[in-house]
Amino acid sequence: MATSLAMALKKSGNAPAAVWSRTVASAKQLGTLVGCLYTNELSELPPADVVIISVVDSALREMASAAARLFPNALILHTAGSIPMNALHEAGAARYGVFYPMQTMSKQNIVPFDNVTIFIESHNEADREYLHSLASSLSGKVVYATSEQRFSLHVAAVFSCNFPNALYTMAYEILERSGLPFDSMLPLIDEAAKKVHRMSPLAAQTGPAKRGDHNVMKSHKAVLDDELSSVYSMMSEYIMKRSKI
Repeated sequence: MATSLAMALKKSGNAPAAVWSRTVASAKQLGTLVGCLYTNELSELPPADVVIISVVDSALREMASAAARLFPNALILHTAGSIPMNALHEAGAARYGVFYPMQTMSKQNIVPFDNVTIFIESHNEADREYLHSLASSLSGKVVYATSEQRFSLHVAAVFSCNFPNALYTMAYEILERSGLPFDSMLPLIDEAAKKVHRMSPLAAQTGPAKRGDHNVMKSHKAVLDDELSSVYSMMSEYIMKRSKI
């Protein structure tokens, strides 16, 4: 998140003045990429009007407390999906908000923000207007969402991204055991993703469970181990229930 966000800010003309990380190596990697000061010492950070905290959830409150002490007048933001905005207030921040891009990100894959929906939240109207302006400089899709709404977004993201990836892993293992390449699934995966751009996920559903083809499902389960068979049954039952079969 920090890498893609920093690069998006740079592209929009709002490049960070400095980056901090717990290790010099990580700080240097991002600082060099963005072209700004980098450090692993909080005391070396320059004065700031806006501080964006993008760390693992377990470290967020600790970092928010440090940021509130170092930058008492700054607008302090976090990028976490499941942590409420009020956690920043509890950590001592006087001005605080949330800047939450809805996208999967990694250091190795810098994501452009043009099509990413950015969800913002602020405890006061003036900072809300600033956040909307900042987010709009990165993306044409900016939505105000409460902490409760953002938590629902985070749960939905797990179902939309993390769980399908786990299912891809299962498919990979099934194919590998049969000596078949996983890349044969890629056109299928890509087309399934494209379909939900044009229709609802329920309308896009296909397959034996959608048709209520119990003979096919039974034969599929017969070649699966207990763990995968359990997943197959659970998913098939969900599809049949939603398809009213």
